[in-house]
Amino acid sequence: MLAQSLRASRQSLVRATRQQVSLTARRTFITPSAVRQADLVQDMYLKELKAYKAPAVKPSDAEGHVQKFTMPTPPKSPEEADIANDLQAYEAQVPEVEGQSAEGESAPVEDWFVEEAEEEEAHH
Repeated sequence: MLAQSLRASRQSLVRATRQQVSLTARRTFITPSAVRQADLVQDMYLKELKAYKAPAVKPSDAEGHVQKFTMPTPPKSPEEADIANDLQAYEAQVPEVEGQSAEGESAPVEDWFVEEAEEEEAHH
């Protein structure tokens, strides 16, 4: 009889532990795994951010940062007399032509396309 009572108590103990394991598994699955704690720094930051009010913008605030616009002065037009004198000086110039010597000078004649005779090497 003692063996039967031990066997019965063992079976009831196994059933009870199985029921508790299944209940704890359900409970841990439903409840969140991490408990959210208050973040003091974040709370203070959000409180100060909500309490901040931007200062009003005045039209005179930009005076030190923006330059005043002034129209550029128009360029001076050249005088007609200077243009006529410059044109006469240009027409009076003697054009320089390459290959012709100036008055009284003898220009050296250079031929750029003359090929020098190559030395022949004797290969026997």
